[in-house]
Amino acid sequence: MRECDKLPIALLKSEVVPALGCTEPIAVALAVAYARELLDAPVAHIDVKTSANIYKNGMGVGIPGTGRTGLIIAAALGAVEGKASDRLELLKEVNDAAVKRALNLMGRDAVKVSVAEGVEKLFVLATVYDAQEHSASCTISGSHTNVTSLMKNGYETLNRGCGATQAASAACNSAASSTTLDGKAITIAQIYEFATTVAFDDIKFILEAERLNRRISEEGLSKEYGLSVGKRLWERIQNGQLGDDLLTRSMAMTSAASDARMAGSTIPVMSNSGSGNQGITATVPVLAAADKLGVDQEKLARALALSHLVAIHIKGYLGRLSALCGCVVASSGAGCGVAYLMGGGLKEIEATIKNMLGNMTGMLCDGAKVGCALKVSSGVSAAVTSAMLAIDGECISSNDGIIEDSVERTIANVGRIGAEGMLETDKMVLDIMTHKRCD
Repeated sequence: MRECDKLPIALLKSEVVPALGCTEPIAVALAVAYARELLDAPVAHIDVKTSANIYKNGMGVGIPGTGRTGLIIAAALGAVEGKASDRLELLKEVNDAAVKRALNLMGRDAVKVSVAEGVEKLFVLATVYDAQEHSASCTISGSHTNVTSLMKNGYETLNRGCGATQAASAACNSAASSTTLDGKAITIAQIYEFATTVAFDDIKFILEAERLNRRISEEGLSKEYGLSVGKRLWERIQNGQLGDDLLTRSMAMTSAASDARMAGSTIPVMSNSGSGNQGITATVPVLAAADKLGVDQEKLARALALSHLVAIHIKGYLGRLSALCGCVVASSGAGCGVAYLMGGGLKEIEATIKNMLGNMTGMLCDGAKVGCALKVSSGVSAAVTSAMLAIDGECISSNDGIIEDSVERTIANVGRIGAEGMLETDKMVLDIMTHKRCD
């Protein structure tokens, strides 16, 4: 392997990983599971404190295998089911018996979830108690699987040298393997150079994203999930009301995958930067373009690597969770993958990003829920349009708003807007979400 290929490959392997269910409630379930594995008796009650962003993203999203939504059922499942070592696929073995045990905990009002003040955007502190009030706790922060503290009865059991218990050892391995890589450390030019010249054998692993995310797309196209955005578009393609072109096929396939995931499908997806929807959006439009254009597996792998790395790079400026909708980030990557498959070079890739960011920046995140499929559909439509314009030599001007001649400065501007400028917007969104009236 060439030295110049090591960083992008490491970024792909650390940030493009399988996940089952929305990663915010899964992070809550994971923290509870780590704590549960330290406790020597069944869990009697649970107290979870999360950052406002985790809370917002977990309020309305479906939890796999339960038919229910929200953080409380996720926390209860973490207390009764799953191995913490499975990380983002913690709930893969959930069955009716496990759901029944979780509902029993909830029925006794034994699960409390609240917002913690003054913590970073991705933060979960889960404390579990047995009937004798013995306790164990786990803190996850920074990324969805990054365990930073394990405690039992008030005493720390985890440090970077690894603890003695099975749970502490697993958590230490999780912390040690959590990415310390920074998506900002690589440029769009370097990403393009890597994706187009790396040895195919070195990136074949990215084709697992095709397998997983195509499968959940097919699930969403064939069954009723959430708003069924993708399925409804697909039906109109089939009956001739919409054309079976690259734009509509991309929208239908991608939003169908989001429909299924956000409504609680038990099919895992390949995530990007800790988000399943971002992984779906960075993958499925590229698959739609590959299907339409009839490209081989090598070219598809290169397009997927390009798409996912662009998403990781832009996300590096925003942080794990932000007020800016992640579909803006992932759709930008997808647009680049589509442009590459259509014959675009670096100039067209940069133009695609500028066209996307000049169009979609400002779409706010109002939590994870079935309605995300609509935002995904909008993002994909903008991405394919941006790519087509770029291929035709059209690029939004640096006279327009936040766009600059440099694609890197443009991306940095978007990072400032999402990470700093929209903080008050984020607070207002959460306030609205938590004070809805039922009349």
